Amino acid sequence: MKEESPISSHDPYAGWFELIGQLVLRHSPSGAEQEIDSFLLERLRSLEVQHRQDEAGNIVAHIPGKNDSHAVAITAHKDEIAALVKSIGPNGLVRVRKLGGAFPWIYGEGIVDLLGDRRTIQGVLSFGSRHVSHESPQKCFQEEKALMWEDVWVDTKLDKKELEAAGIRPGTRMVIGKHRKAPFRLGDYIASYTLDNKASVAILLNLAQRLKLPEVDVYLVFSAKEEVGALGAMYLTQRQRIDSLIALEICPKSAEYPIASDTAPTLVSQDGHGLYDENLNREIAETASCIGIDCQFVVLSGFGSDASMAMKNGHVGRAACLGFPTDNTHGYEIAHFAAIEGCLKTLEAWCSR
Repeated sequence: MKEESPISSHDPYAGWFELIGQLVLRHSPSGAEQEIDSFLLERLRSLEVQHRQDEAGNIVAHIPGKNDSHAVAITAHKDEIAALVKSIGPNGLVRVRKLGGAFPWIYGEGIVDLLGDRRTIQGVLSFGSRHVSHESPQKCFQEEKALMWEDVWVDTKLDKKELEAAGIRPGTRMVIGKHRKAPFRLGDYIASYTLDNKASVAILLNLAQRLKLPEVDVYLVFSAKEEVGALGAMYLTQRQRIDSLIALEICPKSAEYPIASDTAPTLVSQDGHGLYDENLNREIAETASCIGIDCQFVVLSGFGSDASMAMKNGHVGRAACLGFPTDNTHGYEIAHFAAIEGCLKTLEAWCSR
């Protein structure tokens, strides 16, 4: 039986909040995405949508179109920024390094989960005591120096043998403790870690439910390992013909990017990896305009997506990036539900144009 739409009539954003919350609470550090994979595969089975998982970890749903001579893909990466274990000291203190664009000051001191091969271990991401003088190395972080991964550690109060028994080793992923990840609602905004890119995954799940017999073949791709170089999307687009690719993403808000509204979707003209296809951007913007949605155009610097990296490497002919404005990207992110829903409505209309 197919599930009802998660968008509620009495509160148009309640369903979005619930679904994004379910996704956020599924850990998915790059390359260790099994927890989110199980959720997505079960959801797609319940929606009775054709789907598969490839060797790179991408989950690909296929919506057959009226005309199979053209194929488009829409991606939403399912992995999140994290850290990974570099070493374990004889005293059991765990040293970690970033995986993707993570910084220790984003997480702050607090509970983190170490996803061991045999069980998950909780620990405290620790920066050292503040009641110290200049004789202690921690003093400089109060006054002079940015805090880096080399300066912090995870304290589990377990010894090295106990950690090894749980399967904690170099390469083990570290993520924010699950109880710290639950989203918070600020009126019509959602605030949470890992809206990048769990909110986009929610859009793609809704699209999988709503899209019926599009004009051309549509592949909805829950892509793997985007945060470490769009590895999943690169694998897919190298092996399967995709004529046009649209990446669903957050759009960073900053003084350098003139984003006028939190409620309108964004289209990226250029990012740190190159130009997007302006004809495809115009198609998407015109489609949105026809259903009463005004997209905002933006040029980004420290940013990349599945689409820009695939197009840069010649894997697709046309690429675009559709997003929703987001505060505190790669941190405790805040986004407006209207822009998230605007992305869904725009893509549904574009695929059915």
